[in-house]
Amino acid sequence: MIGGILQALLIALAAAVILVPFCRILAHRIGVVAHPRNDRWHRSTVPLLGGVAIAMATLAASLMTGVAAAMVVPLSGAMLIFALGLLDDILSLKPSTKLIFQVAMAAALVYFGFRLNWLESRLLDSALTMAWVVGLTNAFNLLDNMDGLCAGTAVVVALMLIAGFWTGVTREDAVAEMTYLAIIAGATIGFLFYNFPPASIFMGDSGSLLLGFSLATLTLTPGGVRGSRSDVVSVIAGPVFVLLVPIFDTTLVTVARLLSGRSPAMGGRDHSSHRLVAIGLSERNAVFVLWLLAAIGGAIGLTLRTSTQGSIAAGALFVAGMCVFAVYLVRIRVYGATAAAPPKTDAVTPLAGTFMYKRRVVEVIVDVGLVVAAYYITNRQLLDPEAYMQHADSFYASLPLILAAQLLSFFAVGVYRGTWHYFGMKDGIIVIKGVAVGLAAAAIVVVSLYRDPDFTWRVSLLYAAIVAVLVITSRLSLRLVGRALVLQRRANLRLTR
Repeated sequence: MIGGILQALLIALAAAVILVPFCRILAHRIGVVAHPRNDRWHRSTVPLLGGVAIAMATLAASLMTGVAAAMVVPLSGAMLIFALGLLDDILSLKPSTKLIFQVAMAAALVYFGFRLNWLESRLLDSALTMAWVVGLTNAFNLLDNMDGLCAGTAVVVALMLIAGFWTGVTREDAVAEMTYLAIIAGATIGFLFYNFPPASIFMGDSGSLLLGFSLATLTLTPGGVRGSRSDVVSVIAGPVFVLLVPIFDTTLVTVARLLSGRSPAMGGRDHSSHRLVAIGLSERNAVFVLWLLAAIGGAIGLTLRTSTQGSIAAGALFVAGMCVFAVYLVRIRVYGATAAAPPKTDAVTPLAGTFMYKRRVVEVIVDVGLVVAAYYITNRQLLDPEAYMQHADSFYASLPLILAAQLLSFFAVGVYRGTWHYFGMKDGIIVIKGVAVGLAAAAIVVVSLYRDPDFTWRVSLLYAAIVAVLVITSRLSLRLVGRALVLQRRANLRLTR
C-alpha cells in the first residue's frame, strides 16, 4: 500500500518538474504574467501558469495510477475549478462571477454525498459543507501571497491528511483517497521547486483554487481526520487544525482590513507573511514559520482524533498561542505606505462595474439563501409532515442541483449585470427569465428524483413563483437601502458646509 502511494507521489512530482518550464515559456509568450503592483509583493514580472502544470500533473498521475476512476468526483471538480481559475488568470473575472461557479461546484459535491457530517440536520450540514468548501477554496487563493507559501502549506496539509487516513480505522478503505492526496502533494512539490523564494513562476488562481478545492473536498470523505462522528472534538477540531494556517490568514486579513476601514475584498500587502517580514524576518523565514505552524496544527489535529485530555490541552494551548500571535501581527503597521490597488478597468467579464464588487458578492450570497428558502417552503407547503419525511431523501438530493441550476441560470440571462441603481420593470423581467430557465432545470431534476410528473409541475411552478417574488423583493430592498444611504450622505454634506 505504502509503495503505491509513494509511487503516485513520485509520478506526479516528475510530471510537474517536467511541465513547469514549458508552462513558464508559454505564459511569457501569451502574456499571462503578473506585473509588479503596489498591492502585490513581487517586484518583477513573473509568469502565472504554474497552476496548469499542477493540474496536468495531477490529471496524468491520476490516470496512470488508476485512481481517477475511484476519485472521479474530486478529480472532476478539481479540473473544473482549475478551469475557472485559468479563466481568471487570463481574463481577470470579477469576484462574484467566480463565487457563482464555486457555489455551484460545492453544491455538486453535496449532491454526490460529500458532506462534513458535523451537524445532525442534513440541511444545515449541507449548507455548512458548501460554506466550508467555498471558504477554504478562497482561503488558499488568499494564501498565495508570497513565494512558496501556498504551495508549501498545501503539501503540509496533504501529507497530514494522508497521515489521518493512514492512522484511521478505515485505512484499508481509503487507499484511493491517500493515493490522490499523494498525487496532489507530488504535483505541488514539483511546482515548488520553481516557486520557492525567489520564484520563477506563480501558480495563479488556477493553482490556488485547485489546491484549496481539492483539499477541502478530501476533508469531506469518510475515514479522514474527522474521527468518530459522535465526538464533536475530533469531528470538528481535527480538520480545522489541519487547515489552520489558511483559515488563520484569511481571518486575520479580513478582521484587520475591517478594523482599518478597508474592504476585505481589496488586495494588499497585509497578510500574515507580509507582517512577519515587516518585523524583520526574511521572506524565506516568514514562509518557514507559517509552514511550521501548519505542521504543528496538523499534528495536533491528528492527535485530537483520540480526544485525550493531553491532546485537548495541547489544542487549547495552540489556539491560545495563535490568538496571541494574531493580536501581535495585527498591531504591526502595514497600512499607509501602500496605495490601494487600482481598479481592473480592462477586466473581461459578464459582470460590469468594478465598483459593484462587494454588492455583487452580497447579491449572490443572498440569492443562495433565497433559492434554498424557496425550495424548502415549496416542499413544506405541498407535502404534509409525513409525506415530507418520506420524500426527505429526494428533497436533499435535489436541493444542491436546484441551487446550482438557478444560480447559473441567473448568471446566463444577465441577472448579475448592470448597476442596479434603479430596479425597474425591465430588471424584473430579467429576473423572471432567469427563474424560467431555472424552472426547466428544476423540473428535470425533480421529476428524475420524485418520479411523479404531476407533483413535479406543482413543485416547479410554486418554487418559481416564490423565488421570483423573493429575488425581486430583495433587489427592491437593496435599491431602497442604497437610495437611503445616498440621501443620508447628501444630508451630511449639507450639514458640514
